[in-house]
Amino acid sequence: MIEIDDRALDTLLAEDPGGSVVMLNLLRFRPDGGRESYGRYAEALGPAINARYGVQVEYLGDGGRALVAEDGQAWDMVLLVRYPNRQAFADMIRDPDYQAVSHLRSEALVESVLQPTVPLGGLH
Repeated sequence: MIEIDDRALDTLLAEDPGGSVVMLNLLRFRPDGGRESYGRYAEALGPAINARYGVQVEYLGDGGRALVAEDGQAWDMVLLVRYPNRQAFADMIRDPDYQAVSHLRSEALVESVLQPTVPLGGLH
């Protein structure tokens, strides 16, 4: 599944422990221009949407050969994005400006994982 649906957002909000959330993004691109399409998606989000929702990219990196993984679990890109809270993330996903460009993300990916994470024991 590539798209985020309303039910998933409602569950994300219902399980909100409070505080910021770092979203783990594991991305596998389509071989026919997926990386480029994802670049257009990231560019289209731009500073306006990022500032509106307090988006901070914590880490962006190309995936390397997995040292420990089952076949098919290698990822092309790993991205960690911090949001001030889960509501900010949900509001961004539901924003019409975001919706207007989200197709570029869908067109770019064969597979992805989008997982909220919560810091443990005061480690940030």
